[in-house]
Amino acid sequence: MPKATMITAGRWINTARAVALYLKLKPGDKMYTCLPLYHGAGQGLCTVPSIFAGSAIAIGRKFSHKTFWPGVFASGANRLQYVGELCRYLVNAPAHPLEREHRLEEAWGNGMRPDVWEKFRQRFNIPVIHELYAATDGTGSAYNRNRGEFGRNAITIRGSLWNHWNDGGEVRARIDPDTEDIVRGSDGFVQRSGVGEPGEVLHRVDPAMKEAVFHGYFDNSAASEKRWMNNVFKRGDLYFRSGDVMRQDADGRVFFVDRLGDTFRWRSENVSTNEVADVVGNFHQIDECNVYGVSVPNADGRCGCAAIVLSAGVTPQTLDLAGLAQYATDRLPRYAVPLFLRITPELSYTGTFKIQKGQAKREGVEPDVIAKTGSKDVLYWLPSGATSYQPFTQEDWRALRDGREKL
Repeated sequence: MPKATMITAGRWINTARAVALYLKLKPGDKMYTCLPLYHGAGQGLCTVPSIFAGSAIAIGRKFSHKTFWPGVFASGANRLQYVGELCRYLVNAPAHPLEREHRLEEAWGNGMRPDVWEKFRQRFNIPVIHELYAATDGTGSAYNRNRGEFGRNAITIRGSLWNHWNDGGEVRARIDPDTEDIVRGSDGFVQRSGVGEPGEVLHRVDPAMKEAVFHGYFDNSAASEKRWMNNVFKRGDLYFRSGDVMRQDADGRVFFVDRLGDTFRWRSENVSTNEVADVVGNFHQIDECNVYGVSVPNADGRCGCAAIVLSAGVTPQTLDLAGLAQYATDRLPRYAVPLFLRITPELSYTGTFKIQKGQAKREGVEPDVIAKTGSKDVLYWLPSGATSYQPFTQEDWRALRDGREKL
């Protein structure tokens, strides 16, 4: 179950003010949202900023492609709140006659994936994408007002002025790819990630303000305490662990990589599920993709499995299995290519369109285990030396288990 975060009224007021000022909300603006208002995104990123600014909200009662664009059109909204999977769904859906007949000037939200970003902007004629990074239980945020090529796919851009102002208040710490623990050097202090190197984001907090900055999770002091790190870069300092992995390139662009726990280790390499899903999900016969690591017999770590939803009109029999294998191997390091495919009619989502991976991880890729759940999903795999995905059977599983086949 999700951990309940305790939030003060003061934090809501600060959030309302900050978002309203950033978006330059004013009376006469209207934001369309179909996200649940019980969630931090619907509350903190839409409702309270709009109240603070005196602007309006148009609420879609429930998301569906059939009602989404008619709702946006009828509302006359000039701003749209999104989460990434909502955008992916819209991009993969058939054309709607009202999808460009709107007043939207800006889209505001988080989780816009690289394979969706520009398709979304061009197809729906929304010139500005405001990509946000924040967390209900976090202490930091980042914003990217994107209109063109340079900042595309980033969550923010950090320049010299920002670095001077920040003065080490936000850092990315090197993590061990096997344990996902933060790495400390021989001096006992944390090591910073280099340019282009993923690392967990930490935020510095005045120890005297610890309780005010993060009130913790309700009735869960153990989980609350895990978010804190002492003696990070010097004795007595205090940092808050975001649990999110990011990387910054030489131009200062910061990219979201993954949540800790959404990576897996294979062939002694750390694999990001989001980055692999971005590639595989862009194959022309695939609408949606969920990547996760699965345990297989006689192998260290976890290998990649991609649960995919096929595009309209595509069946397992007409899916270009050789083309998909070639597509993935051309664009991904060999260790990151998913060795298993699970073709499913739909993915499981939370109320805010986040993909649920837990059940699929637990089921793994043993055909009999998946069959016992009542699922009709079809499994394929990419055996060693093969150039095309092939049906994966219980006999193949036994061959892996007995050591007759190796990945």
